[in-house]
Amino acid sequence: MIPPNIPDNEKERIKNLYSYSILDTLPEADYDNLTTIAAELCGTPISLISIIDDKRQWLKAHHGLDMPETSREYAFCAHAINESSDVFIVPDSRLDDRFHDNPLVIGDPLIVFYAGVRLVTKEGYSLGTLCVIDQKPNILSESQISSLKALSSQVMNLLELRKNKLLLEETLKDLEEKNEALERFAIIAAHDLKSPLLNITSLAELFLEEYGVNVDVSGVEMLKLIISASDSLAGLIEGLLSYSRSESVLKEKTVRIDLLSLKNEIADLFRSEYHFNMTLNSSLTTISVNKTAISQVLINLVANAIKHSDKDLVDIELGVSESGLYYECYVKDNGPGIASKYQEKIFKIFEKIKANDKFGQPSNGIGLATVKKIVGKLGGSITLESELGQGAKFIFTLEK
Repeated sequence: MIPPNIPDNEKERIKNLYSYSILDTLPEADYDNLTTIAAELCGTPISLISIIDDKRQWLKAHHGLDMPETSREYAFCAHAINESSDVFIVPDSRLDDRFHDNPLVIGDPLIVFYAGVRLVTKEGYSLGTLCVIDQKPNILSESQISSLKALSSQVMNLLELRKNKLLLEETLKDLEEKNEALERFAIIAAHDLKSPLLNITSLAELFLEEYGVNVDVSGVEMLKLIISASDSLAGLIEGLLSYSRSESVLKEKTVRIDLLSLKNEIADLFRSEYHFNMTLNSSLTTISVNKTAISQVLINLVANAIKHSDKDLVDIELGVSESGLYYECYVKDNGPGIASKYQEKIFKIFEKIKANDKFGQPSNGIGLATVKKIVGKLGGSITLESELGQGAKFIFTLEK
């Protein structure tokens, strides 16, 4: 018996092999089916998908042979991975100096005929073979050899799909960890910035109140600009906090809520500061949803309707209906409407049509992005129907 040679690129080959995480995995029907087909096509009782690691031949699939692995030094496939030809064939191992006294030839499984096609990676490394085995001398036709090659390509396709899936899972996990770290940073940074900003605003207002009469017009204007800029930045920070926290909101359980009470709760948040009318249009009295999530969606949509209206009296209509799988909701206003060219842009974070709202307060472009994020995470979608001068109707769905 002549032991198989170790490939010149063995270190790199083994490293490449480990990247597939295939060794010692459980049986899989896709691989088993290919060995069954190979044995049938080649008319042999045995077919294997073998992987050669540093010490052994491990069998991912073994049709007609109840053996999970063998020593590498006895493996025919360990010879096959060193060959440059497409197919490594041993017509009769008993007449071959490399195998005539091999324990797998003189003992179980009594290998006489062997034909193996290498499993070659995109980088050119031979991982193992798809092989067929007989216990008597045999030959393969050109058609059988072509079929065996085609099946070996399918084995490699399965291995590449496995590797790509693992890489994708690792990438997604890495992105998730980075996103979580980024959100934690955003929350901490925003929280730490919020307090000193409030102090700046409070001190500037106190200074104006106590010493305003002793400050000239330019000084007063500067102080007002400081207050305005601080308020603007505080609003941006509050928006970022809401956007970052929207993920945690989604973890809350669904509860049954009364629609009229929900409408009144949302309206009451704005009634002390703004003049508007809000009505409910629904044949439903209750719905089962994540209350915090739908409240945050409605608060943003109602706030937009009020702050960007061009009417003295803002009319807002909340509509709720249901289909088989979804609740279908809308918030409609009588405002100036939104031109079609802006209707996709407004759902992107930090995108805004106007710098300030009707009260002169700066827009931050976060509210509708938060709405879209929440609705999407709850399995729904949001669209806008609007024409200039005809108001706006934001329509969104939520999974039941």
